[in-house]
Amino acid sequence: MDLKTRFLQYTRINTTTNQIAGSAGVMPSSLGQIELGKLIVKELNEMQGITNIEHRDNGIVTATLPSNCGDDLPSVAFFGHLDTSSEHVGDTHAKLVNYQGGYIKLGHGEVLTIKDNPELNNYIGQEIFVTDGTSLLGADDKAAIAAIMNALEVITSTPSIKHGKVSVAFVPDEEQGLLGANAFNTPDFADFGYTLDCCGIGEFVKENWNAGNAVITFHGKSAHPMNSKGNLKNSLLMAQQFITYFPRLETPENTEGRDGYYWMKKLEGNSAKTVLNIDIRDFTKEGYLDRKCFIDQACRSFNNLYGDGTLTYNISDRYENVSNYLNNTIGNMAISLAEQAYIKNGIEMKVIPMRGGYDGAVFSANGIPCPNIFTGAHNFHSICEYLPVPSLLAASNVVQTIIMTIAEDK
Repeated sequence: MDLKTRFLQYTRINTTTNQIAGSAGVMPSSLGQIELGKLIVKELNEMQGITNIEHRDNGIVTATLPSNCGDDLPSVAFFGHLDTSSEHVGDTHAKLVNYQGGYIKLGHGEVLTIKDNPELNNYIGQEIFVTDGTSLLGADDKAAIAAIMNALEVITSTPSIKHGKVSVAFVPDEEQGLLGANAFNTPDFADFGYTLDCCGIGEFVKENWNAGNAVITFHGKSAHPMNSKGNLKNSLLMAQQFITYFPRLETPENTEGRDGYYWMKKLEGNSAKTVLNIDIRDFTKEGYLDRKCFIDQACRSFNNLYGDGTLTYNISDRYENVSNYLNNTIGNMAISLAEQAYIKNGIEMKVIPMRGGYDGAVFSANGIPCPNIFTGAHNFHSICEYLPVPSLLAASNVVQTIIMTIAEDK
């Protein structure tokens, strides 16, 4: 199947993650993810030599291409996620434009401008997938699925290509706390792997956040205004005071690169009870532990001021930095193979720290070292999301090259 047709076919299935269902433990959280999984299974069954095709009840799709040159080669896996962000829930209306420079009219009054998207200058003369201005494009992460499936189709239809064991997995609900990756937990699936998720052509991720969250509950005491003096303890004002303990410049809107932060993510309640949710992020283990310690000490100090039990809290870990699991022989091999594949395809590797989480962090912690390869897309989670076709093809070519490079010395 033509790569462009394949991607467009995937975008026509609405796989928006459902935050409410996911929070209630439903996986996959939306029926569209099951529909997309069924389509992938159909396509895998049509490829020559693919085995162990499975579509699990929780939406996870897995399959294997057995080695055609012996069993002594390391096995590799490629991962994508089925869901798209809930930032926009409408059906995707993707279209293809021939970009000749300047702005791109999406529709419904939305425009991609050079001012806001200067990297568009790199794609003059290329075909680009864009939205119609009403929805996401869905390249996060259907571009990954298209790139991986295209690579499999090329390899399975060309028997002369030597390869070791190749596994693929497509998981649900990445967009709400990496739920699908956490449910996968199959360390013997491959020796190492790669996710394809995020970013323009050439970008490569081998570190991301150490991430956690704190849930802090302020217990006040309600009273009618007519007799509130000496009786009312306003939990909303307590929360407001507590927030001032934190360094104002260590927030998402004031940091970049490898700077960590505290994100006052959600605040809700009334005078009697207020709950504050804080995201904790840092690239280093030491910095992450220091941030958790800071919150712990702030909570203790607050209770010393207002009395024990005025504030209760829970600090928990969400995912680790993938670099914690790549500093070993297998991890270094995964990085080296990717570097070779980029070079062989004439792609300049741009190593970036991912200021977010991705499935590879979970896979790595569960025994499959897993850096991240670009998909070629830009402006994720936005109606201005776009994907140059040559970048998508380059991602698929990198997947193919990694597979072939593993078997080169055989």
